[in-house]
Amino acid sequence: QVQLVESGGGLVQPGGSLRLSCAASGIIFSIYAMGWYRQAPGKQRELVARITSGGSTNYADSVKGRFTISRDNAKKTVYLQMNSLKPEDTAVYYCNAPLPIREYWGQGTQVTVSS
Repeated sequence: QVQLVESGGGLVQPGGSLRLSCAASGIIFSIYAMGWYRQAPGKQRELVARITSGGSTNYADSVKGRFTISRDNAKKTVYLQMNSLKPEDTAVYYCNAPLPIREYWGQGTQVTVSS
């Protein structure tokens, strides 16, 4: 079955960096777009970044210039490099695989930006 397992979250000070990873299994990883979403307390889940199978990327306006999404098809892993983190980036971050039949989600990883 399809599994998405995130890692790399944690507590970081404002201005710091984190790199999230999402390891996929059970899918032909290289042919699908992948995405990162986040959900802060009391807010709706929102798209953070997406990367196509060909490597094209798009980002939420709030993270442009600070976050970078990338993928390693050999490792079946998608990454989210987060720099210049702000307190408003605090949220649970979810990996997403929008397959034709259905969407799959990871379990989420908590990112807290606080001094």
